[in-house]
Amino acid sequence: MDADALISLLQFSDGLFPAGGYAHSLGLETYVQAGAVSDAAGVESFIRAYLENSAGPTDAVAAIAAARAAAAGDLPACLELDASLEAMKCAAELREASRQMGRQTLRIAAAVCGSAIVEELSAALESGRTPGHHAVAFGLIASAQGWDAQATASALLYATSAQLVGAALRLAPLGQLAGQRILWNLRPIIARLAAVAANRKPDEIWSFVPAIEIAAMQHAHLSARLFRS
Repeated sequence: MDADALISLLQFSDGLFPAGGYAHSLGLETYVQAGAVSDAAGVESFIRAYLENSAGPTDAVAAIAAARAAAAGDLPACLELDASLEAMKCAAELREASRQMGRQTLRIAAAVCGSAIVEELSAALESGRTPGHHAVAFGLIASAQGWDAQATASALLYATSAQLVGAALRLAPLGQLAGQRILWNLRPIIARLAAVAANRKPDEIWSFVPAIEIAAMQHAHLSARLFRS
């Protein structure tokens, strides 16, 4: 990628980008309140499980597939990917988190990128034709900005990891150094999952995180909550 593409990738995957990820723990808050996650090792294990069994084989693959479909001008394929993610995210809180982040990302991308297919997906979202999941939105922007496949997947998985570390720092007695160590330790798994995702096809998307999905469902019934999921 050239420098301009790299900078745009950094912008859209930055923790300061207003996609709304800071409002979601993706089930981690349930684990912390139950005492199942209480230290850095537990947080890292939770993130590894989420990356290995959901974010990597589902969202990263979908983002790359959406980027390829967008490059071909194939909006129906993008809508089909969006529908697949809607079906696969069976926990309502995880599904709504993805949709909210996608809507926010599309709204900003439509305003700053000037991409025809981003605007088409935004119109489909506004008309209720598609849910607008974050991975699909990220993939369309990847196509518009010229991000390569492995960089796209790496950035998406890193952003997810950073989001969860940020949630953990607010939920558990961890310091900033512990959070940075977790992210440092996750680099090999992010690189491996990104490389795999770059070579997967849309019909190879899968997800299997039943314990995390149950935790996300239980989250709505917690007596006190810092996060929306």
